[in-house]
Amino acid sequence: QVQLVESGGGLVQPGGSLRLSCAASGRIFSINAMGWYRQAPGKQRELVASITSGGNTNYADSVKGRFTISRDSAKNTVYLQMSSLKPVDTAVYYCNARLLDLLRRNLEVWGQGTLVTVSS
Repeated sequence: QVQLVESGGGLVQPGGSLRLSCAASGRIFSINAMGWYRQAPGKQRELVASITSGGNTNYADSVKGRFTISRDSAKNTVYLQMSSLKPVDTAVYYCNARLLDLLRRNLEVWGQGTLVTVSS
C-alpha cells in the first residue's frame, strides 16, 4: 500500500501565500513524478504543477510565476509554494504520485485533498 498525506491548506487573504506539503509513504520502490492538481466547485480537476524524478517541472499557465513546486527525494515529499494568491485559486488541492511499488508495478496514487480558500 502507498499513501499520500497532504497538509498546509487553509484560509488566506488575496495576495497572501501558503505552502502545501505532500508526503508519500508505504511500499515504494521509486517515484517517477509527483504533482498537484486542483478542483474548484463545479469545475473539472486540473493540473497545477508537476515535477519529475529528474527535477523537470511543469506549470499551468494560470500559476506560472506565482507557484513553485519542489521536492525532497529523500523524504518522498513534494511541496507547492503558492504566492500572490487570488480568489480564483480557491479549490481543493490534490497531491498525485506516479511510482513503482516494491513489486515493480506502476501505480498512480492520489491524496485525500486539502482545501485552499482565498478570500478577504
